[in-house]
Amino acid sequence: MARWIRWVVGVLCVAVLVGAIYFPILRRRLRLAAKLQQQTAEQARRELTQAVPINPGEPRVKARLFWASGNGDGTLLDSTVELPLSNDPVLRSKQVLNTLLAGPVDTDLRTLPPDAVLLAFYMLPNGTAIADFSEALATATPSGIQSEQLAVDSITRTLEANVPRVQRLKILIHGQEVETLAGHLDLTGTFLVNTSGVQVAPAAASVPAPATSPSGDKPAAPATVKPAQAPMTKPAREH
Repeated sequence: MARWIRWVVGVLCVAVLVGAIYFPILRRRLRLAAKLQQQTAEQARRELTQAVPINPGEPRVKARLFWASGNGDGTLLDSTVELPLSNDPVLRSKQVLNTLLAGPVDTDLRTLPPDAVLLAFYMLPNGTAIADFSEALATATPSGIQSEQLAVDSITRTLEANVPRVQRLKILIHGQEVETLAGHLDLTGTFLVNTSGVQVAPAAASVPAPATSPSGDKPAAPATVKPAQAPMTKPAREH
């Protein structure tokens, strides 16, 4: 009986020793598998965002992209990037927005979630652009008026600087209109992008919008944009 007990205890000790050696290896393998899965998802996202080709034969243009300044104060910093951009406003918009989504070299300066994807982009005759983003733009953007405003500002500033034909912007999430971006910023209307560019609809953009226009347009408060020598104003919300 005593020999049988010693045998069982010995087997249990061996099992504990094997487990102590094997479980850390298993944990490392699980972490590696999760990392590979994440990289695969990121690769798929990159391939989707690059579905709009950038033709190397197009003339290279100094595009201005707007990312966070890194000061944590809700300001934007414009960065100049040379890109071969199309003259077609829709294709050009897709190209600059996909570059914006790809993010800056310093990931801390991101204004948009790394998993967000531009699903579609098209323009109406009156200069209103429709940008349809994946659900990640809403679910992965940090909830808060500053972070949500910064995300939308980076989109509208980038369009304003590179695609003058875009007058207003409507943001959809997976083809649907949503009430807010991540709980705070209203997405039920449109954002005023460009009042000084090409006037596609003169009757609607012949004069600057007053504090409260007959159509209900509400200009937003000025936003700080760096560098200081190139100040800009926050895009107005339209309903």
